[in-house]
Amino acid sequence: MGKRVLVVDDAAFMRMMLKDILTKNGYEVVGEAANGNEAVEKYQDLKPDVVTMDITMPEKDGIAAVREIMALDPNANIIMCSAMGQQAMVMEAIQAGAKDFIVKPFQQERVIQALQKVAI
Repeated sequence: MGKRVLVVDDAAFMRMMLKDILTKNGYEVVGEAANGNEAVEKYQDLKPDVVTMDITMPEKDGIAAVREIMALDPNANIIMCSAMGQQAMVMEAIQAGAKDFIVKPFQQERVIQALQKVAI
């Protein structure tokens, strides 16, 4: 049984890239969200095993969404996705409860490694 993943990114292209990597590697993408508000809503509806969360998004950023999801489900498995040079934000996300992070542009091996690490 493949792990169920919620992909969160405000860029449709990035969601598509991640979805492609995940489905090719046996993961099931159960939903997508374009901002933090949608992410929290869809997390509650879909109860995914793992969430990939972009940091910089409109309406509610990824860090705020992580805090909200962790408050709802302290066992949530969230992997942050960040562009280069966002180390301070990544640290903040990890402190908020994210389990790992991957850097854009995505490298398939690193994405799968992060998912295997958190989706135990």
